[in-house]
Amino acid sequence: MSDLGYIFGVAIVMAVVTFGLRALPFVASRWLQSSSLVKRAGKFLPLAIMTLLVIHSVAGAAAGHSNGPWFEITAIALVILIQWFTKHTLFSMLAGTLAYVVLRNWIA
Repeated sequence: MSDLGYIFGVAIVMAVVTFGLRALPFVASRWLQSSSLVKRAGKFLPLAIMTLLVIHSVAGAAAGHSNGPWFEITAIALVILIQWFTKHTLFSMLAGTLAYVVLRNWIA
């Protein structure tokens, strides 16, 4: 097979697989809606995934400087406190981000 034919063949296979993966939730929606396992996972997984992403981000950011994880922990605590009292997600995220930027750039 020539190089051009190989490239087109691979592109076609990739397109079919990509389309199949995108279409699968729509094809399986009836089964997904009636599955108790999917319903339980839908209640638990979003929080678990966000927690893991935050822990991973904090660990990576804390490893990038010599001050330890205190700036990151302070910003996360601020986000949690503001969210707890105001229930305004965007405000708590902006305040935590601003606190982290200030701590990381002007305090250190």
